[in-house]
Amino acid sequence: MGCEVVTVSADTQFVHLAWQREEKDLEGVKFHMASDRNGDLAKQFGVWNGGFCLRGTYLISPNGMLMNSEVNFLNLGRNIDETMRKFKANIYLGKKPDEGCPSKWKEDGDSTLTPGPEMVGRVHDAHN
Repeated sequence: MGCEVVTVSADTQFVHLAWQREEKDLEGVKFHMASDRNGDLAKQFGVWNGGFCLRGTYLISPNGMLMNSEVNFLNLGRNIDETMRKFKANIYLGKKPDEGCPSKWKEDGDSTLTPGPEMVGRVHDAHN
């Protein structure tokens, strides 16, 4: 889809290797796993929490613009389907910046909204 996926954690490369080898949900994935042992990157993204990292997901455009961010505490899993929905929506909105993708938007061709003052309090009506 024209993107690069990189996971970053404070774990060592050996822990990453163990995750890739043992965790069935990671079977067959081909993304880079980077180590941030000192938490330098986690501190920059605001997810360093006194020795460990919160779980952050960031969608960054090719020109370095933050398009989406989500931070979860350690015991809340992330949903790849929702991350992919946001990724596709950001690609779509990059081509059509005057539109808005509502929460139920999933694919190119789904209905969008035109943001503006007349939309306030009427999103549900406009989308249905």
